[in-house]
Amino acid sequence: MVAGRDEVLALLERVLGHVDGGSAEALYLGEDSALTRFATNRIHQNVRQHDASVQVRVITDDQVGVASTNRLEEAGLRDVVERATAIARRSAPNPRAAMLPEPDGREADPELGYVAATADADADLRAEGARAVIAAGQRKRLETSGSYSTAVMTVAAANSLGIRAFHRSTRASLLTVMMDGFASGAASGYAHTGAPDVREIDAESIGHEAADKGQRMRGATVPEAGEYEVVLEEYAVAGLLEYLAYIGFSGLAYEEGRSFMELGRRVMGENVRIWDDGTDPSGLPSTIDFEGVPRQRVDLISDGVASAIVHDAATAARAGTTSTGHALPAPNLLGPMPMNLFMGGGQTPREELITGIERGVWVTRFHYINPVHPKKAILTGMTKDGTFLIEQGRITRPLMNFRFTQSIPEAFSDVRAASRETKLLPGEFFGAYRAPALHLGSFNFTGVTAAEGGE
Repeated sequence: MVAGRDEVLALLERVLGHVDGGSAEALYLGEDSALTRFATNRIHQNVRQHDASVQVRVITDDQVGVASTNRLEEAGLRDVVERATAIARRSAPNPRAAMLPEPDGREADPELGYVAATADADADLRAEGARAVIAAGQRKRLETSGSYSTAVMTVAAANSLGIRAFHRSTRASLLTVMMDGFASGAASGYAHTGAPDVREIDAESIGHEAADKGQRMRGATVPEAGEYEVVLEEYAVAGLLEYLAYIGFSGLAYEEGRSFMELGRRVMGENVRIWDDGTDPSGLPSTIDFEGVPRQRVDLISDGVASAIVHDAATAARAGTTSTGHALPAPNLLGPMPMNLFMGGGQTPREELITGIERGVWVTRFHYINPVHPKKAILTGMTKDGTFLIEQGRITRPLMNFRFTQSIPEAFSDVRAASRETKLLPGEFFGAYRAPALHLGSFNFTGVTAAEGGE
């Protein structure tokens, strides 16, 4: 059973009541999740878990201690406070981290993004979705694997300065990969979707998308490395946005001089808008951060100009501003992070993005992305599960995978067109992304693979 607002906040009050001296923060993280996995055209796993934990941060004389527990009876709460306090007393002073946010008068919607139908979804519903996806793959003689998950997430925070915050949300996610084998040149297709409301998950559509892509990837040939015009599907764009969030949009990265963001300067094309908004119901809403601060919309890239970065209490204090509501749980070496990124769409119907491209590459998604040069936002990674040659405005043949090495701000400085439609996608590692498909004027592919499945 998922705990409600009053019960959770009462528990956090009890935690703070055990603190003896100094200031403290109590963070509650709850998850009630269910997962159905399928592989080789059959469901092979169905699991459900309920877990809740409390994390305590104690600050005494600029010394910080953090401890956590999932023992939520009184003895467990007392013990976690004692452990956090002992850690603080044995830690070197760290004034950069020894600060907590204060209430600013704003209220966050405690249940934006919570859908009862998702919370109540059962194994039968997920099995029906898995069967629909598997059937689509079988019609194309493909082996299907993937997962269908639903979850209720609860975040709540209280601190000794008066913060009291609670948010509960739901999400559903369906992902599939379809293949016709594992030998060199094996074809594969991919599709993924997510939503707060499980009733918005169209399993038949996801199955058809992946199966169609897998079928068209049969007979892939080795491409030539080089610079190409590209069409990046929403999956590929979301993957790039996730890494921009990781290396560049953080107040800590900016403070330490390792972000590509140069505030007030144009860093991308005039038609590029990127923002973070945990309160937008068209995303996967998350209305408070892990310090209990209400999330604000932050316009990161406005008409190509680097206009803002995100902050938690610590980076905001050092920058002389206020938290934007983007803290991660302490202790945190990454700094604040945008978790609900949006990229503005354009006016072009998705199917018309390839119009006028004489020779280019269509990319379904990237994987194994890694930063090469964070300051320039140069990333490297592989194409996967659907890479095609474009000639004279149409897709002509499938290609084995490329490796790319590319400055993303540079690539986003030549956005020839963006799709009118956008797609909501859960992040591979964190957050959620609503992104369009893009036609980019140039993208640098530095190598090729010997097999469609990877290097």
